[in-house]
Amino acid sequence: MKTIYKGDSRYEKIYEQMQLLGIQDVSTKQQVKNGTIVWQLPILSDKRNTYIEYAAFASGYVRNQGVDCHSNWQINKCKMDKRYYKYPNGETYTFDTKERILIPIEIDRLEYMMKYVIKNEYIKRANTVQQGNFVPKWKHEDLLGAMEAQCEDHNVKDVQVIIDGHRYKVI
Repeated sequence: MKTIYKGDSRYEKIYEQMQLLGIQDVSTKQQVKNGTIVWQLPILSDKRNTYIEYAAFASGYVRNQGVDCHSNWQINKCKMDKRYYKYPNGETYTFDTKERILIPIEIDRLEYMMKYVIKNEYIKRANTVQQGNFVPKWKHEDLLGAMEAQCEDHNVKDVQVIIDGHRYKVI
């Protein structure tokens, strides 16, 4: 897949972002032939011991590849639409539906997917390490609150915590 990124500045930028974030293009030959690009993130899924994948399809859809759920789900933006159903007796029933907005141009799908992945996987999982360890924010805040309370009880002025070999000063 790397050869298609050469020469087009938008593709080059996407490829550079992939390299910086450790994202790999894991598309099979058949997927490429069908116009599908599959990206594997260096982030382990919360529910299974496999890496998270996203795919951009020639049909215009961008999807999660179903690692944490039973089916692939669309990440395309959606617009609300009103639908009408007319009963045989003449009454009309109105209901709201969501319609996905397709992204017909490949580079636009890839750029959209990169923005989505950075926001929803990298930023939201900022405290996830590559080995798959995850510390929920509430757990971190509870521990920090308990430590602060203990410091106040014992009139401690300077507390340091070492996590994974890194020293942190608790203020």
